[in-house]
Amino acid sequence: MNVHSLEAPHPRALDDPRALDGVLKRRVFAVIIDYMIVGLLVAAAAILVFIFGIITLGVGWLLYGILVPTVAIAYIWTTLGGPHQATLGMRTMDIHLERFDGRRIDGLTAVVHSVLFWAFNVVLTPLILLATLFLDYKRTLHDLLLGTVVTRGSI
Repeated sequence: MNVHSLEAPHPRALDDPRALDGVLKRRVFAVIIDYMIVGLLVAAAAILVFIFGIITLGVGWLLYGILVPTVAIAYIWTTLGGPHQATLGMRTMDIHLERFDGRRIDGLTAVVHSVLFWAFNVVLTPLILLATLFLDYKRTLHDLLLGTVVTRGSI
């Protein structure tokens, strides 16, 4: 566990009470938008895999087994781990992910954040969102474990 996750958040993250206003609702809509974007990217990649499968006499079609997680991880790595520290859905909803220690979110942290989100969702279903009612700064369990917080972007 990150030592910094138990300390006060980076001052920029919560210096304004509006930083957390409506974050939970925005996170939900951001996930829905990101699902649609990843779905479109998977559809495009599936066409390429189909063509590759024809060229390789069917061997390339084995890539279908890893297509969805590969596309999703690449999407998370490049968006959430990128300069905006937000997926396209998060940017649309004007939120972004911050670390408590003030450092930038890197690609690996972004992917781990998303994998923990999915793991907790499998175990706890949508009840994972209830944690935001009890944890400080409206964080989820995976935010708590990684020492991150989601805040509004335009405050």
